[in-house]
Amino acid sequence: MHQSGKPFTDPSGDRLRSWLNMAPETFYDETRVAIVPMGFCFPGLDAKGGDLPPRRECAARWHRDLFAALPNVELILAVGSYAQAFHLGSARGKTLQETMVNWRAHLKAPRSPRVFPLPHPSWRNNAWLKKNPWFEEELLPVLRRAVRKVV
Repeated sequence: MHQSGKPFTDPSGDRLRSWLNMAPETFYDETRVAIVPMGFCFPGLDAKGGDLPPRRECAARWHRDLFAALPNVELILAVGSYAQAFHLGSARGKTLQETMVNWRAHLKAPRSPRVFPLPHPSWRNNAWLKKNPWFEEELLPVLRRAVRKVV
């Protein structure tokens, strides 16, 4: 991302676009897709070389104003636990598993825009994806239809 200037230009992005069944040209078309990070700056690395959590003040300061400026948003993909916490609030489960198992309820909740929770597409979730084959079998077809409808 630092070299390309675009988010998700890595294996995580390849996986996310695969989940969405979306070509890079569509994914990066700013007239159709808004990629809104939880933090608007790179938070740095932890001792193990992983990304630190997004800085709390970024979402609190910018997200509500940003989404208010995007009145036609119909669907938010809450990618990862930080996005889920922000967009789902108290409706979020205590764990990723709990949130994801209830994905249908989150998607059907009476809110606008609708929120579709997703695990982060990074390699760190490979074990979770293997333990939860329903994600590919049940969730991904619904996700792809929902995205196709709004994009």
